[in-house]
Amino acid sequence: MTRLMLGRTLERICKAVLLLCLVHFLIMMILYFDVYTQRFDIFSRLHNGRNATRGGAGGHHYYYNLSRPNATFSSYLATADQLLPTRRSQSNHTPTTKPVPPCPEIPPGLVGRLLIEFGSQMTMERVQRENPNVTEGGRYTPPDCHPKWKVAIIIPFRHRDNHLKYWLHYLHPILRRQKIHYGIYIINQLGEDTFNRAKLLNVGYTEALRDGEYDCFIFSDVDLVPMDDRNLYHCYDQPRHFAIAMDKFGFRLPYAGYFGGVSGLSRKQFLKINGFPNEYWGWGGEDDDIYNRITLNGMKVARPDVRIGRYRMIKHERDKHNEPNPQRFNKIQNTKNTMRRDGISSLSYHLVQVKKYPLYTNISVEIGKPPPRPFRG
Repeated sequence: MTRLMLGRTLERICKAVLLLCLVHFLIMMILYFDVYTQRFDIFSRLHNGRNATRGGAGGHHYYYNLSRPNATFSSYLATADQLLPTRRSQSNHTPTTKPVPPCPEIPPGLVGRLLIEFGSQMTMERVQRENPNVTEGGRYTPPDCHPKWKVAIIIPFRHRDNHLKYWLHYLHPILRRQKIHYGIYIINQLGEDTFNRAKLLNVGYTEALRDGEYDCFIFSDVDLVPMDDRNLYHCYDQPRHFAIAMDKFGFRLPYAGYFGGVSGLSRKQFLKINGFPNEYWGWGGEDDDIYNRITLNGMKVARPDVRIGRYRMIKHERDKHNEPNPQRFNKIQNTKNTMRRDGISSLSYHLVQVKKYPLYTNISVEIGKPPPRPFRG
């Protein structure tokens, strides 16, 4: 009796398994014929599309993309897809880019008061590692917003390599936090003749415009570092004096007409004053002449709050061949008479070399030498 029941159970199991196999076979056959029909339909469409374009003015074989340089199988599929009667609009294949918003007037990532020190050793390799987003020539553009100004930062230079390392170390991060579109230009006076700061700044303005479409120019000494990143390095409605509170002067403005250290003018403001004077050889006087040019042309000097416009100066000895200019006081008194003939309109120099480094662009020039002083008997 037990053997009989066991046999019937096995018989039912075998029938169920056979039934399942039959159902599975039927399902596989249905799927196979469905896929085969779709493939046949696609190839027939491709064949019809190829025949329709063969001999036409714009006809191309659908294997054409595979013979192009850098062609991929996806490009082949795209070509085949274009031959189908139900063509998709080309705009569907074009990725939409989100418009970049304007940069905020006050960038949210600013730190405020900074600790500036010049005691630790600085190398260009370290500064380069710290600023991987700065491109060749010392250029940077914020990736997430569109700045109002394109800023060229111009530094008159000679024999200050150690100062330049510190300046780049501090300024690149500050400028990036300020969301500034900028390029840095070191204007290197070749030779050992008398230094001429203002003429080098005129050269920087001219050469920067050859390199980019700048509309704002910041003129900075290489030994001055801002102590607050809220002192924004861009242009304003009026010419801007940034370095109004240096540690050298006890963090005070030395006198009302002081315009030295770090200043900024838009391209329009710069041309309105005919740029800077070219005839101030040696130390002193050129920044006062520039201040006079600004006021004589109906503009005012704008300044940041004294708590924000603080700067540290790298201590150093006075440069050789940059002795005080004994003619500076007489020249300052004659700005009104000289500013139309002496400036960017009368600039002459010899460009020797332009070399782009990872953190800045170096422009080496020969600017001549001062005229002989009149003999006094």
